[in-house]
Amino acid sequence: MPRPPRTFARGILIIDDAAKSDFDRLRSRPQAAPAVLELLWKSCEHEDAARLLKEALALVLSFVGADYIALVSLTEAKWSIEGESGSRRNMPTGLLAEVLDREATAAEGAWIAAPLVPRRASAGVLLVHGAKSSRETTNVLDALAAALAAGLASVRARQQQIRRTEELETILELAAQWNQTHEMVPLLEQMAQTATRLIHADRASIFLWDKPNRTLVGRPALGVEGGELRIPDDAGIVGQVVQHGLPRRVAAADLAQQQQINRRVDTQLGYQTRSLLCVPLRTPAGELLGAFEVINKLADAATSDGAKSDGAKSDGASTADFSDDDEAMLIELAGHAATALANTQELEELVATHRRLVDQAAEDVRLIGQSPPIQTLRSTIGRVAKTDLAVLLLGENGTGKEVVSQAIHYLSGRRNKPFIAVNCAAIAETLLESELFGHEKGAFTDAHEARAGKFELANGGTLFLDEIGDLSRGGQAKLLRVLEEKIVVRVGGSKPIHTDARVIAATNQDLAGMVRQKKFREDLYFRLNVVTLELPPLRERGDDVLLLAEHFLADFSRKARRRPPKLTAMARKRLVQHPWPGNVRELRNLMERLAYLTAEDKIEAEDLAFILSPRAEGSELLQFDGPLTDATQAFQIEYIKRAIERSRGNMTDAAELLGLHRSNLYRKMRQLGMSVEEG
Repeated sequence: MPRPPRTFARGILIIDDAAKSDFDRLRSRPQAAPAVLELLWKSCEHEDAARLLKEALALVLSFVGADYIALVSLTEAKWSIEGESGSRRNMPTGLLAEVLDREATAAEGAWIAAPLVPRRASAGVLLVHGAKSSRETTNVLDALAAALAAGLASVRARQQQIRRTEELETILELAAQWNQTHEMVPLLEQMAQTATRLIHADRASIFLWDKPNRTLVGRPALGVEGGELRIPDDAGIVGQVVQHGLPRRVAAADLAQQQQINRRVDTQLGYQTRSLLCVPLRTPAGELLGAFEVINKLADAATSDGAKSDGAKSDGASTADFSDDDEAMLIELAGHAATALANTQELEELVATHRRLVDQAAEDVRLIGQSPPIQTLRSTIGRVAKTDLAVLLLGENGTGKEVVSQAIHYLSGRRNKPFIAVNCAAIAETLLESELFGHEKGAFTDAHEARAGKFELANGGTLFLDEIGDLSRGGQAKLLRVLEEKIVVRVGGSKPIHTDARVIAATNQDLAGMVRQKKFREDLYFRLNVVTLELPPLRERGDDVLLLAEHFLADFSRKARRRPPKLTAMARKRLVQHPWPGNVRELRNLMERLAYLTAEDKIEAEDLAFILSPRAEGSELLQFDGPLTDATQAFQIEYIKRAIERSRGNMTDAAELLGLHRSNLYRKMRQLGMSVEEG
């Protein structure tokens, strides 16, 4: 096994000090440092646990020289493979059990197994076959298992937060749609469709309680004439929920629970219920209106994190069950649904619910900082928000352009209408019209149903067009026409649809320069560029770095269920001195890692050593053309200048960064022909 570069070993020691709870096993294993650092870097890049696991297993397989690797978990006394690489072999269950019991790496024949500790939702073991059996290999696998455990935990936490944000946004959009729905049947169908999409169920129905006739009326009911199903109010699981007012779940493999399902309904519908989740529909005043039911958890959703049990199937007969998270989501949906249903004729309660969701979303949109550029920006946003003028946001990547666009939306009179964000760089030319303007059923091969475009969805609200500079020339022409006429026509349709969406565009490119180069339409540029807001990079915002760091650290620490660690004076100085090429996004990611990976109550400057960009500063100096002595002198001059810049002219701090005494720094500058007044 090759000896790791010195830089990798130095990096792993820093990670040890910053995250002792997850990396104690790495201290005595420097030979694993290259793979550990690459694995941790991948965990910072990815937002999908299954993709991270696939790449991580391939990395470990190659690093230890094995022919098979798998991440095996024990859940409810059953072994399952979460991910694997290579030709599957019969697993040594005895070795797996021993490793979990001892929480220590062990070997048996050609197998080596290392536990993932501390344990998360399930007991995990990293299992390899065919690697060279030695103490060094065992130690390396032990270290990699620890890093993989921490990486997966971090990515899964981010996944959960992303899912929660998407769910809240969907509920907000749903409430906006309900405001426009005054008929009971379409409203029930919208609610059912939303539940199946959010909870990944095959079907959903809402049962309203007809108390005088002791009947439950369910809609939508596929396969029943009129789309309405009537059953006794004490029949099946739904009847139990209505009678007792408590949620119920039915697992696919639980025979006792399966016997409680009303199979006469399955026969009537020509359907087979395997798993079921049902919650009561209660108004805010406590009145029970009926029940909200979802049926048959989709297998792809149940195994989306890459875990597949030995009994799982990929076809329609999957044994997937609904989870605690599914139940919580359906209860939340049922609360909003009950409010809407109780006020179908009078929308006051629905509007109030929608406004609470808007307020909740608006509270999460804050421009944090007190630097002059941010104060000026905040003041300008307050004035611009009260108008309907088009706004163009300019600035580097990660400066918070979407946050500013949301701030404009929630401070405007459009705050109770939808905020729709579109990444123009992610839309293919062939899908542009359908995505922005919608399509009718049958307009093209995959158009199985009519679909509203982003302009329709944002009607009355705000449409945020991010990365507008990446829009194709054809897309620019189509967008200009809609902005000028305020009319969209769906693909495959002929009916003009009026849209009153305010457009906020954003880019990190020089649009004016692109206009001169004929890469961006001049008429579209002037249509978008009514008001221009330039977002300052983080390096120009002074002590805002500390305010943002403390805000993010407190937020992520709350999610990690821990007390926020304190930044020491040297750590704070290090944060302020860092150039932040990734801007606020880079700072946010750093604080997230610190919140989840540090075990101490204080964050030292040494804990921040990994904030430096992988594109090391000064790399362009290596392109110097000339004699070695001249290149060396030029490098030293430039390096000293950068240290002085990072220290904001404080020569004492600059000398400290360079590892010199202040007097020695001045002496070195004179030797290089630099003026000491430059400091």
